Amino acid sequence: MTNKGFEKFVKPEFKGAKKKEAIRQEKRKAKAEARAAGEEARRRKWEQQRGINQPPTEDRWQKRDDRKPSSNPNRKPWEDRQNQEERPDKPFVKNQSPEKNITPKKELRETKGQKSEVELMPLNKLIAYCGICGRREAAELVKSGLVTVNGDTIYEPGYKVIGNEDVKVKGKRIFLQRNLTYILLNKPKDYITTAKDPEGRKTVLDLIKGATKERVYPVGRLDRNTTGVLLLTNDGELAQKLTHPSFEIKKVYEVRLDKPLTKRDFDAVLNGVTLEDGFVKADSLAFVDVKDKSVIGIEIHSGRNRIVRRIFEHLGYDVRNLDRVMFANLTKKNVERGKWRMLNEKEVRLLKFMNQSFVKKPKEQRN
Repeated sequence: MTNKGFEKFVKPEFKGAKKKEAIRQEKRKAKAEARAAGEEARRRKWEQQRGINQPPTEDRWQKRDDRKPSSNPNRKPWEDRQNQEERPDKPFVKNQSPEKNITPKKELRETKGQKSEVELMPLNKLIAYCGICGRREAAELVKSGLVTVNGDTIYEPGYKVIGNEDVKVKGKRIFLQRNLTYILLNKPKDYITTAKDPEGRKTVLDLIKGATKERVYPVGRLDRNTTGVLLLTNDGELAQKLTHPSFEIKKVYEVRLDKPLTKRDFDAVLNGVTLEDGFVKADSLAFVDVKDKSVIGIEIHSGRNRIVRRIFEHLGYDVRNLDRVMFANLTKKNVERGKWRMLNEKEVRLLKFMNQSFVKKPKEQRN
C-alpha cells in the first residue's frame, strides 16, 4: 500500500540550499530570543536601580501577628497574598507588562536639595552628541554589539539613557558634552593668548566678551605680536587632538622678513634646521609675491613655541610680521582683524573627525 496520500502530513526533510537556509533561520531565531531576553533583564535591572515598579518586599508586608487571623492556622503569609490577587473586591496591583512599561521619558533627580526632571535620550543620540559619529552610524554600532552600558551590551539604538552611565564604544568610554562652543577669532597684535594675565595686559578673551556664557579657552598659543586664526572652545577633547604632536595638525603662516630670503636659506628651511630643542623642517614653502622675496608662505605642523620665528632667526633674519592664515581647516576668510564668528556645523564635524585633508599623513603612508 502506498503512502503518497500521507506525504503532505509528514515534515519534509530539506536538502542542499534549503537545509542551509533553515539552519540560518534557526540561528537568527535563537539570537533574537537571546537578545530579547537580555533586553528584558537589562530593563528589569534598570528599573530596580531607579526604584520603578518594584514588587513589595517582605518588610513592606505586615507581620503575621498584626494580620487578621486566618481560618487556617497553618496558612502562610504568601498564601494570603496569592489569595488577595484572586479576590476581585480587593485587587492586588501587579507590575505592568513590559509592553506598557517602557523606559520613561523623564526621571526625577535631586540636586542641591531640589528635585528636577532629567531628560532621557536614545543611545544612538548620546553617541552622536559625544562626537563619535552620526546617529545612523551610531545605530549600526549598537546593532553590531559594539556598545555597552554599565557593562551590558546593548543591541537597541533606542535604548534610553540619562548621560551619566558608563557607556563604552568599542571598549572606549565616551562622555556626554553639553553646550559646546567653538569660536574662530582673527587675532590682532598686542593681545595675549591666555585666559588671564597677571600683568593686566589685554587678552584674547577681551575680544569675545558677550559671545557666549560658556567658559572657553584658546587652543594653542599665538605670540603677542602674531596675528591670525585662533580657535577658542570649551571642548577639551578636541583641543587635545588639535594640539597633540601625534596628530600633526597643519598650520600655514605668512611671514614678512626684514630682507629677501636667499635660495640657499630657502632650501635650508625645506631640508630642515637644527635648533636648540631639536631638528625641524617646513612641510612646504613658497614666495607669496615673486617680485617681493621677503614675504613667504610656510606650512608646518610642529607646535613648538615660537617655532616659525626661531627658524628664520636661526638663519639670520628678523621677522617683521607673522600672520597665521590657516589652522587645521580653519581660515580667517570673511573675518576682519579683531573680529570673531561661531564655527558652523560642518566645520565642527571636520575638526572632530580629523578630516584627512588637513591632517598630515604618517611617514609610512607618505612613501
